[in-house]
Amino acid sequence: MSNCKYKLLAVDLDDTLLDSRLTVPGGSRRAVEQARRAGVRVTLATGRMFCSALPYARELGVEDYLMTYQGALVKHSVTGDVLFHRPVPLDLAREVIQLVERYGYHINIYLDDTPYIARRTRESDLYTAISRIPMEEVGDLTAFLRERGQDPTKIVVVAREELIDNLLAEVQPLFGDKLHITKSKPNFLEFSHPLGNKGDALAAVAGYYGVAREEIIAVGDGYNDLEMLDYAGLGVVVGNARPEIKERADYVCRSNDECGVAEVVEKFILAG
Repeated sequence: MSNCKYKLLAVDLDDTLLDSRLTVPGGSRRAVEQARRAGVRVTLATGRMFCSALPYARELGVEDYLMTYQGALVKHSVTGDVLFHRPVPLDLAREVIQLVERYGYHINIYLDDTPYIARRTRESDLYTAISRIPMEEVGDLTAFLRERGQDPTKIVVVAREELIDNLLAEVQPLFGDKLHITKSKPNFLEFSHPLGNKGDALAAVAGYYGVAREEIIAVGDGYNDLEMLDYAGLGVVVGNARPEIKERADYVCRSNDECGVAEVVEKFILAG
């Protein structure tokens, strides 16, 4: 057991812990193991579905609550216990979908840890390649939601970056006070519950374990990590992040392909 002041390490997956091949580099895998042996709780904080994040948790030996869907679903990797689930209210989901469909952009919706799409597209194939989870084609998404009568966990729009930026500018004034809206990647725009973000999820996990903010390290790379980085006592951004994200960091480590997470563990946990 180390004398490290940090008790909880929350790490984003894509472009942070995972390298460009979507694998966990050996150096980072060993570092996570060392952090756990030093008595630090390790959790994953990701926009991925729970079922998409779970294989990585198992690979890393993380037996704890995982923050998934940008923080909208916090679920235990072993017991399946749900700490909380904050989905998008059904009426708002329909409004978002109807607005986006006017532009013909690709949309994913998620119910019961399953992704649904109107039809297969190049964008859905891209998303499946990343998530490694097959999608269900259901035709009219609004009709599908009406039939299911269930709040979706989140909504993802996939399009070219410039189109996503234009859409963000349009939807922020309309839904920004009702939903959490963020870019998880330059071409992914995500809509979730206003408290369904990584910062609120991290606060809930920390509260459950009695860990103070100043005892938390969070590591990320994107806009969807900002709330988590701001909440943690130490917010770390990997070197491959965009400049505007790095400006929000307490510390900038090496890139994801250079085992940046390993640097964080070595510098702030093992040497602590």
